[in-house]
Amino acid sequence: MSRHHTRTRTRPPVTLALPALLAVAFLLLPLIGILSRTQWGEVGAHLTSPAVVQALRLSLFVSLWALGLSLLVGVPLAWLLARVPFKGKAFVRSLVLLPMVLPPTVGGVALLLGFGRRGLLGPWLEGTFGITLPFHTSGAVVAATFVAMPFLVISLEGALGGLKQSYEETAASLGASPVRVFFTVTLPMVAPGLVAGAALTWARALGEFGATITFAGNLPGTTQTLPLQVYLLLQDAPEAATSVSLLLLVIAMAVLIALRGRWTGTPVAARSAAAPATAADGAEAAAAEAERAPGEPLPAAEVPAGPQDSGHWPLHATVTGFNELTLDADPGTTIAVVGENGAGKTTLLRALLGLTPRAHAELRLGDTDVTALPPHKRQVAWVPQDGALFPHLNALANTAYGLRARRVPRAEARREAQLWLDRLGVGHLAARRPAQLSGGQAQRVALARALAARPRLLLLDEPLAALDQTTRARVRHTLRTHLAGFGGVCLIVTHDPVEAVSLADRVLVLAGGRTLQDAPPAEVTRHPRSPWVARMLGRNAWPGTASAAGLALASGGRLVTAEALPEGSRALAIIGPEAVSVHRDRPAGSPRNVWQGSVREITAVGSRLRVLVGSAEAPDLVAEITPEAAAELGLVDGTKVWTSVKATEVTLVEL
Repeated sequence: MSRHHTRTRTRPPVTLALPALLAVAFLLLPLIGILSRTQWGEVGAHLTSPAVVQALRLSLFVSLWALGLSLLVGVPLAWLLARVPFKGKAFVRSLVLLPMVLPPTVGGVALLLGFGRRGLLGPWLEGTFGITLPFHTSGAVVAATFVAMPFLVISLEGALGGLKQSYEETAASLGASPVRVFFTVTLPMVAPGLVAGAALTWARALGEFGATITFAGNLPGTTQTLPLQVYLLLQDAPEAATSVSLLLLVIAMAVLIALRGRWTGTPVAARSAAAPATAADGAEAAAAEAERAPGEPLPAAEVPAGPQDSGHWPLHATVTGFNELTLDADPGTTIAVVGENGAGKTTLLRALLGLTPRAHAELRLGDTDVTALPPHKRQVAWVPQDGALFPHLNALANTAYGLRARRVPRAEARREAQLWLDRLGVGHLAARRPAQLSGGQAQRVALARALAARPRLLLLDEPLAALDQTTRARVRHTLRTHLAGFGGVCLIVTHDPVEAVSLADRVLVLAGGRTLQDAPPAEVTRHPRSPWVARMLGRNAWPGTASAAGLALASGGRLVTAEALPEGSRALAIIGPEAVSVHRDRPAGSPRNVWQGSVREITAVGSRLRVLVGSAEAPDLVAEITPEAAAELGLVDGTKVWTSVKATEVTLVEL
């Protein structure tokens, strides 16, 4: 069904439609007046008269200079307002908007008092440089810039505000200086907003009248622009004034129509991010890898020799602020950072990058203390959750970006980038833009870009979270293969227990910004010290206080255990879902822990089912059973059941 037929048509109420139509008529009537009173046969003669041609040339000269000055100072001002927090920002923004609401003649008077011969700056300009702005063409340029520049600043600030800072931060982590980031990432991505603002600025400068005539005067060939020419023609030749007005009207309408309403700009990132990977993309990706099984690496003969920045860089970091921890790791170590939302995982990564005021990291990589260095000099590469591929660059240029930022020659950078893309199995996609890549392909390119930048510390913030299970397994295998040869340390933030166990040498568990547990994956799996981690690993976790009879649960009730801890010590009881038995009737026999409850939820996990049982006598309990057992018990949501756990199946972890 076509989009036209699926869209709901709303009939506006008369009380709203009538005033709206009156507003349109009010705005349209003057334009119709110009069109109806124009002597079309005389338009050519009017527009080619010497005075009009001279005024048109001067207007173009003044408006283009005004546009150039607005770009020179307005673009940095827009960036400052959008990106830098500082005291008085509201005042500066009001100052930018002031010329848009100030009467133009008042603006001209203000310019006279500021830059005129008797103004604040005028005598110094004239005495030092011999520059006199009033009644000079340069004065017309200044007046046009004063009234037109706000259009550029406001439009570009809006575009910058809609651009995610993760792109700029990722570019900095790849070694790009702030200036390079601005010109190679920020400006290209806000190009629509910049173009829209520049067009509006030029059109406003072309039509400036009040400030120009007040500050620069009305001197033919010097300051008499086209709007001033219209003012003079109204007195002597109204028909010619109408023709020239028509010309200015056509120019203004052409600019507005060309912009198609993009007053505040649309960052290119928003458009590309909104374009999901199509089924064709996924099919092509599958076809490209059909020759090898999912998860199978490239044959050894096909894997290019990975370019490496030879060396080994142990990590030592002392983090203060929201996060309070010390982190030491040998070269080649991969650390999985886990914890519930708000635990400080991303804050830790950003502190190591030097990108957050919430936490400060004293960071040493190898023999180099990089604490005082800005992000682009730390050699710390970061892959954010969305990958942050630059949408205006293809996969090859994205991957070569960090190398080019480190002044590697273009040909060498592109050759090395292609090797990394080949190494991660996406070399055939080098010419594609990010919007043309599937999720798995884009994530591989993001990883290739980070590794190609020759980092000494690699930070991955949930790099596989957005991928489907099949793609995630394939990318995880690829990542594990290449981390094995990495000479630095890698930190991976994840909520996936499979990633934590399969990729990491250590698991760092955070809670409230502090280290709750830092141990090998096997140790964390056997003895998790956090209820959240235990549940992430698929286990039941009940906190409580040890007593002679077992564990007094924090939520009430008692759990009988086979092992004993010192009485009064805080502990976490870990119960595997497979150790929980489910019955329709109260079980007889050896179980020491028996509770009655009801089924709250049944979910499938692989070939087995997980049953969540709620009870008034104990915390919620997850049991894992076969589909056949569930069918035999007749389990559905709300079914009354009994659960039991043997004392020997409970593991106590002292906290």
